Amino acid sequence: MFDRHFAVWPQGVPQHLTLPETSLYENLEISARRFPGKPAILYYGTAITYADLQRQVDALAGWLAQACGVQRTDRVLLYMQNSPQFVIAFYAIQRLTAVVVPVNPMSRLEELRHIATDTGATTVLCGQELLGFAQPLLEAGSLRHAVVAAYGDYVAAPTDLALPDVVSAPRAVVAAPGAIAWHEALAAGHAAGPHHATPEDWCVLPYSSGTTGAPKGCLHNIRGVTATLYGSVTWNPAASDSVQLCTLPLFHVTGMQNSMNGPLYNSSTIVMMTRWDRRVAAELIRRHRVTHWRNITTMAIDFLSDPDVETFDLSSLLGIGGGGAAMPGAVAAKLKALTGLDYIEGYGLSETIAGTHINPVDRPKPQCLGIPVFDIDSRIVNPDTLEELGPNETGEIVTAGPQVFLGYWNRPEETAQVFFERDGKRFFRTGDLGYYDEEGYFFIVDRLKRMINASGYKVWPTEIEGMMYAHPGIREVCIIATPDAHRGETVKAVIVPKQGAADMTPEAIQAWCRERMAAYKVPRIVEFSDSLPKSATGKILWRVLQDQEKAAAAAGSVAAD
Repeated sequence: MFDRHFAVWPQGVPQHLTLPETSLYENLEISARRFPGKPAILYYGTAITYADLQRQVDALAGWLAQACGVQRTDRVLLYMQNSPQFVIAFYAIQRLTAVVVPVNPMSRLEELRHIATDTGATTVLCGQELLGFAQPLLEAGSLRHAVVAAYGDYVAAPTDLALPDVVSAPRAVVAAPGAIAWHEALAAGHAAGPHHATPEDWCVLPYSSGTTGAPKGCLHNIRGVTATLYGSVTWNPAASDSVQLCTLPLFHVTGMQNSMNGPLYNSSTIVMMTRWDRRVAAELIRRHRVTHWRNITTMAIDFLSDPDVETFDLSSLLGIGGGGAAMPGAVAAKLKALTGLDYIEGYGLSETIAGTHINPVDRPKPQCLGIPVFDIDSRIVNPDTLEELGPNETGEIVTAGPQVFLGYWNRPEETAQVFFERDGKRFFRTGDLGYYDEEGYFFIVDRLKRMINASGYKVWPTEIEGMMYAHPGIREVCIIATPDAHRGETVKAVIVPKQGAADMTPEAIQAWCRERMAAYKVPRIVEFSDSLPKSATGKILWRVLQDQEKAAAAAGSVAAD
């Protein structure tokens, strides 16, 4: 057991957690019994109490069970932006002991088709702005049911806050096959029946990806999800009267756990934003006396870059932190000068349903993943031999613990490749290269997996390449990362055009991509080449191009200095 970090363990925090055996739905049910009239969600000034939240969860669960036939272990697609409806949908699926499949709302038809086909889901709960991408699947019969939400329905009180377009948009007529408007489903009056769940029941199937290209589902049970949500409220204790600003996307495991499941377990109030807006965020912190804010580094940077930031009333904040990319030292210093708070960084993956490492609140280190949290055994190993390495030796980060996923959905071979047994434990190979220091703090250096981290969004080059090969003018393409001052990294495409291909400009390629993939996957830089480096067997050597890009960026940085 890796234990050198126990010397810097937070004061008053236990090293072991006995996990509750309540289900996620039961957590909500208990909070609703304890604080029925308390706001569970504040959405642009409109309050939804815990009692009303549970009532709507039960009503939607009844519709899903009676009208859509959703049963235990069925996978249900949740395809929405941050909204009260996302929370209601998530917990309605949990009410049936079915499995939430959170889909990035930036995903488009082919990405949605892959996840629907892979999971065998027949029901989707989506925002009305996303119905057009689900409609072809409904018309083809691969999806049979849809419940369509208009986010603005939940802004009932007058507000002076700037609303995102998708929130201010009026409710649209729902005309797709098998689809029903959200308010009609809730008003139908169907009952869901008794709730039965155990810690071993499946509950969430977020999609990640890897070297093989197509996104794959990471299957988690209730026990694993409970480990990180309960751990988050124990590591950084917050009273039930805490107020949590929700700006992280809820489809992503960090937002799901830290900005939704944890606060609802804790009977806190969630102040929710559908889209990031630094001025609205500042006003919500002031207006609702927000105590805790979990975000990604780029949000914090944007927030602090506001020229009027020093006029914001942030005095209510007691904790702020996040991840996605290392927090620059100068930005962390500005944040501390403004709030008196250290930015607490952490580390986790879809496969671990959020954080496995978090910095101690009383002893954080900058640009650091933190230390292994409750009941996590993390080590550094040689990625070729799996031999364990010592302090300050770089190798692959591997981890064992209660929140590590059960495996990749319907992919036993790929699951077997990322696990190994040692000391009676099942260790997960993260694919990230890092080291730990003498005190047991972990740091990331690079990654074994071919992945691009753009503003916290994980971009998988082989997935993008697979879609781009459908372009009639592309003979070969290689996707690599290139440094970006704002996003950390961004996507670059190196393309060998087909002979005589027309309209092969960077702008035309980007426009083609925008129609077919999430915006954060679209190459920001497109470069054309006569050839790509290849191995003797004809395999494209992406690493050669990646190393050339890093070298060019380093040379440019030196020249600028």
